Amino acid sequence: MNPLDPHSLLAAFGPLGVAVVLFAETGLLIGFFLPGDSLLFTAGLLCATTSGATLHLSLPWVLVAAAAGALLGAQTGFLIGRRAGPALLDRPDRPRLHAAVVRSREALDNYGIGKAVVLARFIPLVRTVLNPLAGALGVSTRAFTLWQIVGGLLWSLGVTLAGYLLGSQIPSIDTYLLPLIAVIVLLSLIPVARELIRARRESKGNRVP
Repeated sequence: MNPLDPHSLLAAFGPLGVAVVLFAETGLLIGFFLPGDSLLFTAGLLCATTSGATLHLSLPWVLVAAAAGALLGAQTGFLIGRRAGPALLDRPDRPRLHAAVVRSREALDNYGIGKAVVLARFIPLVRTVLNPLAGALGVSTRAFTLWQIVGGLLWSLGVTLAGYLLGSQIPSIDTYLLPLIAVIVLLSLIPVARELIRARRESKGNRVP
């Protein structure tokens, strides 16, 4: 089982794998590398396959698992940040994590808690870091909980249903599954690559006398 391969994860664990991966990605900093977007989209595609296909998932169960993992994960991340404090995220030795922290702080400063929490759900790395960051910065538990539920449901259910709708429109979608997964993974990595490039440029700029 390859934890970075959505199809492999779903074949091994089904909807339970969706819940566990989303919980880890949004609640635990060690889960920043997990394929949240591609997993949701792939799960939606597999819900649209016929029951006799190699792998078929139940849409209601996938939606429940996706929502549960996304919501419980974000709340857990927030509580971890509240208890551990800013030191948890002060890791300049880890460029990807550091870049995500910087972007998350900017989102909170520029958009406010509500909009930042909702938008962060759709940005890899940032959705992992913003939850503990909000807790570490002392954001109101009530405000965070409200907006993380809104953003979590929009993201988890929306991406899954997008995959399901696409699969419903294409006959024998499982035939094209591997190329589609590859495209989804590449698309989900674009924001990550942009953050790394941005952080590297800022680092070089700060070293200029």
